[in-house]
Amino acid sequence: MKEQLNAISETVIGAAIAVHRELGPGLLESAYEACLEYELIDRGYSVERQLSLPVRYRGVSVDCGFRIDLRVNGLVIVELKAVERLERIHEAQVNTYLRLTGLHLGLLMNFNVTRMIDGVKRIVREFPE
Repeated sequence: MKEQLNAISETVIGAAIAVHRELGPGLLESAYEACLEYELIDRGYSVERQLSLPVRYRGVSVDCGFRIDLRVNGLVIVELKAVERLERIHEAQVNTYLRLTGLHLGLLMNFNVTRMIDGVKRIVREFPE
């Protein structure tokens, strides 16, 4: 499982770099999201976009409007931003998504950077052995 998650992570980062090289910074998050989805599908991955994430509250599923930008192969959450800089609240958002889904790996990606690699943050929650 660990190797599979790492392989998906590497592919997503590579795909994001390819999208960023083509488009550059300065666009809306939605443009990067659509292009990254296309790039990952083109590389043979299964991608769910704008996936609804209900919250379990006191045993009831409550739709609160949370949406995961991308979920790759059902295992890795990708949260995209196009902001001046990533903040702690963005990391908290990914951590919450990981907790609510029971997944272990999330990628927080800010496309509003000069070099894409500087906009990538891996977030791990109870990584499987």
